[in-house]
Amino acid sequence: MAPQLPELASLTIHVLIDNELDPISPSPNPLVEQSGGMKTIGLNGPDLTKDSSRPGAARELRMDHICCSAHGLSLLITGTSPSGESHTVLFDTGPEDSAFERNALRLKPDLGAVETIQLSHWHRDHSGGMLQAISMIQSSKPPGADPVRVDLHPSRPTYRGLQPPGLPVVSLEPDPTFEAIEQAGGVVEKHDVAHTVAGGAFMVSGEIPRVTPYERGLRFGVRYVEGGGWVGDEEMADERFLMCRLKGTITFLALLVKGAEGWVLTLAFVGAGKGLVMFTGCSHAGVVNAARHTLDLEPDVPLYAVMGGFHLADAEGEQIAATAQDLKALGVKVLLAGHCTGWRAKFEIQKVMGEGGLVPSFVGSTFVL
Repeated sequence: MAPQLPELASLTIHVLIDNELDPISPSPNPLVEQSGGMKTIGLNGPDLTKDSSRPGAARELRMDHICCSAHGLSLLITGTSPSGESHTVLFDTGPEDSAFERNALRLKPDLGAVETIQLSHWHRDHSGGMLQAISMIQSSKPPGADPVRVDLHPSRPTYRGLQPPGLPVVSLEPDPTFEAIEQAGGVVEKHDVAHTVAGGAFMVSGEIPRVTPYERGLRFGVRYVEGGGWVGDEEMADERFLMCRLKGTITFLALLVKGAEGWVLTLAFVGAGKGLVMFTGCSHAGVVNAARHTLDLEPDVPLYAVMGGFHLADAEGEQIAATAQDLKALGVKVLLAGHCTGWRAKFEIQKVMGEGGLVPSFVGSTFVL
């Protein structure tokens, strides 16, 4: 049985890498705070109060302070307990070292606080910035601090690629090796079953059960096996998600209740609907499958939010519609869709979930749940 998660009072998510950039649009959901856009960048820009060439100007909004989009995902996630204790996980590292470095320097999150890097799955758009991330995290830690742990699935493919029918294999770049990760300063930890990380504040899943008929994995996916050549790899069995439990707010109500001796003033409290938050890298296993397994791991807690890539950008319309309907039926309140979700799926989610149900994930944004 999976370990139970403690409640977190708040959750802060820095979007270091994502496919889309929009530093202007606000959060459509009042319960999801969003910052990091033009206003934040401008108010934290260079001081112009002593610049005589621009009298009256206080700050400069610089374009080289804005994060850049890239095909991939990297989220720096900090959970804070009701007592004020914080734990931080870096979920994926984006496609390349330069993208991670550029955006980390511009967004300026506290890299030294990262206790664990979790890789959602072995694909270059999620692992490509790994070595740079480790280097920057280690250099940000105080002397004598514990090195960052790197949580990985033990089954690392030599290469992965795609082979549509009648076409040759197109190989992806190799993921960093276990040895290279250790040489960079990370402590490799290999897991294929559910377990907690970062002081128990977060849980990493094991293999995700495939129970939704229309979620069939990565079409045309292949992997290279030494001595055996390229073999089918549509299932992507190494994919894992990250989850935590977010405490809801409590509202007290004053009620007049009629009893045997007349009317009595009674205080009642109602818990707001927060709960589990699940982070998914690409959802090759299926975002609905992942959502269902989140509830399997913590069956007594509702699923409040799902964030990451839903891999619906190239899906058929029927699958997109079914996905949005099924996520709503599972009780999810907020979908912070990004990376490989695609614009058609975002439109459908907005239609099905209603106002505030979709909060698009944009690179450079900081979200507080």
